[in-house]
Amino acid sequence: MPAVSGRSKVVAGLTALVVPLAAMVGLASPASAAASATATYTKKSDWGTGFEGQWTVKNTGTTALSSWTIEWDFPSGTAAGSAWDAALTKSGNHYTAKNLSWNGTVAPGASVSFGFNGTGSGSPTGCKLNGASCDGGPTVPGDNPPSAPGKPTAGDVTDTSVKLSWSAATDDKGVKNYDVLRDGAKVATVTGTTYTNTGLTAGTDYSYAVQARDTADQTGPASASTAVRTTGGGGEQPGGDKINLGYFTNWGVYGRNYHVKNLVTSGTAAKITHINYAFGNVQNGKCTIGDAYADYDKAYTADQSVDGVADTWDQPLRGNFNQLRKLKAKYPHIKILWSFGGWTWSGGFGQAVQNPAAFAQSCYDLVEDPRWADVFDGIDLDWEYPNACGLTCDTSGPAAIKTMADAMRAKFGANNLVTAAITADGSSGGKIDAADYGGAAQSFDWYNVMTYDFFGAWAAKGPTAPHSPLTSYTGIPQQGFTSADAIAKLKAKGVPAKKLLLGIGFYGRGWTGVTQAAPGGTATGAAPGTYEAGIEDYKVLKSSCPANGTIAGTAYAHCGTNWWSYDTPATIGSKMTWAKNQGLGGAFSWEFSGDTTNGELVTAIANGLK
Repeated sequence: MPAVSGRSKVVAGLTALVVPLAAMVGLASPASAAASATATYTKKSDWGTGFEGQWTVKNTGTTALSSWTIEWDFPSGTAAGSAWDAALTKSGNHYTAKNLSWNGTVAPGASVSFGFNGTGSGSPTGCKLNGASCDGGPTVPGDNPPSAPGKPTAGDVTDTSVKLSWSAATDDKGVKNYDVLRDGAKVATVTGTTYTNTGLTAGTDYSYAVQARDTADQTGPASASTAVRTTGGGGEQPGGDKINLGYFTNWGVYGRNYHVKNLVTSGTAAKITHINYAFGNVQNGKCTIGDAYADYDKAYTADQSVDGVADTWDQPLRGNFNQLRKLKAKYPHIKILWSFGGWTWSGGFGQAVQNPAAFAQSCYDLVEDPRWADVFDGIDLDWEYPNACGLTCDTSGPAAIKTMADAMRAKFGANNLVTAAITADGSSGGKIDAADYGGAAQSFDWYNVMTYDFFGAWAAKGPTAPHSPLTSYTGIPQQGFTSADAIAKLKAKGVPAKKLLLGIGFYGRGWTGVTQAAPGGTATGAAPGTYEAGIEDYKVLKSSCPANGTIAGTAYAHCGTNWWSYDTPATIGSKMTWAKNQGLGGAFSWEFSGDTTNGELVTAIANGLK
C-alpha cells in the first residue's frame, strides 16, 4: 500500500508561533504626538451574533508617525474579542489598541488598519489617538461629535453602480456632511443622505458604511455596514449559487473500503456540486501521480462499479479515474478537481514555485493527460503552508502563493477551475498573516478554508477543546483559532466572501483520561481511534460516543474517560446558516468516507445551504 498522504492539519498545534497577548502589548513603541493623524472606525460586517470592526489610522501630516495607540469606550453589552494586526487590551468597557513591532511606522499620507471580532450592537465613543482627538486635532469644548447615521440601504444596483440612502445623523451644533466608506475606505463626502457609487466591477461584493461630520469637522461613529453585490459578471459558480464540495481520497479504497460508487449508494452524489480528488504529489518542481494503482489501474468488478459494468484487463483507463468518469456521466452537474499536496506532500511546493511557469506547465500536462482529461475540471492546490510551518517549514516568502496562483491561472485559463485549500489560523501574526492570500485570491476561483483541527491530542494533556469551533468562547486555549476569526481576517485582507468556503470535518478529535465533561479538562493522551489515535470518523462516534453538549457552534461528547468533539447534522445546520449570513460561497468537507452510509452530514450541508 502506498504512503497515505493524510490531512492532519495541526494548524493550531504549533502554539509557539503565536505571540501571547501580554507579549504583543510590549512590542508597541511609546506613543508620539498625533495632531496630524486620524483614526476612523468601520463596522465591516455584522452576522447577528457578532460583528467585525476595523480601525484605520491615517497619517495626515508631513512627517512619519513612529507609533500609534487608539483608545475608545464601548457601551455596556458591546465588547471586542480577538484582534489582529494590533495588541488589544481592555479595562472594563475601555479598550486600548497598540501597534505591533512591524506596523507602527506610518508614512505621510499612508494608512494602517487593524480589526477585531465583537459582540453587541453599540458603537465606540471617546476615541483618542495617541492621547489626542481621533479627528486629528483638539476636541471642541462644548461640542459633541455627531451620532452614527442610519445603516445605508442599497437600490438601483447595476453591473457598475449602486445608489445608497441613509437616515440622517444628529448633532448638537449641526451636521455638515457625510463620508461614504466602501470596504473601510472613504470614497466620497456628500452633503445629503444619498450617494450613487459608479465605476464598480460586475458580479463583485462590496461593503458600505457612512459616518457624519459636524460643523467643527468632528466625525462621529460609522453606521452599520451594508453588503452589496453588483449584477452581471457571469459570477455564478458551477453547480449553482452555493458550492457543496467534498474530498475523495485515493487511499480510501484500501482499508476504508470507500469507493466512488459509495457516493451513489449514500445519496451523496445528487447533493454535492464538486469533488476534490486527493492527492497528487509535488516532487522535483512538478505535479506527479500520487498513487498510480488507485488512480488509474485498479480493476473494478461489476458490483463495485458505478454503472454496474466490470473493468476489463485491456481497457485504457481503470481505477478511480474511470469510476469518476462514470460518475460524471450519471451526475453531469458534478465538477471534479485534482488536488495536489496535502499535509504529507506539501514539502515540494517551495521548490516548485521557484520556477512557477514550469510548475504550472507540469500540472497542466498531468491534469490534461489525454487518458483522463475529460474527468477533471481543474486543479486544487493544498500547500500546508506557504511561508510557514506544517509537517515541514517553508521559507518561500509572502508573495509565493500569489506567484503560484497567477502562473496556474495563466496556464489553465478561464475555462478551468483553479482553487486552493488554505490555513484557518486567524491569530495575530499567524499563518494567514504569513502569505499574500488577498493577492492570490485574484487568480483563484475560491479558497477551501480548513476550519478544523484547531485543537487536538497533539496537546496530550489537554485542555480539551472543540477542534472546529465556529466562534470564540471563554477559556479557548488560543485566541484566533476559530472559523469566525479566520473568515474575518481573510475578508480584511481583501478576499471576497464568495471566494471562501467553510470547512467541515467528517470526524472528531479526542483525548482519553478525561474526568471533566465540559471543555477545558485535563487528559492523559489521545483517545483510541480506528486508524489513528486521537481521531475517529463521525459514522463511528455518533453511536460509540454520542454528543452530550455543544460549545462554540460544535458538539462534544464525554463517555467513560474519553472526550471527543465533532460536528453533527444540527451543528452543521447552524454553521451553514452562519456561512450564508457571511455571504460565503458555500462549504466543503474532509472527507466523504467519514460520513454515514446514508450521507447524513452531506445532507446537512446541502439542506443548510439552500
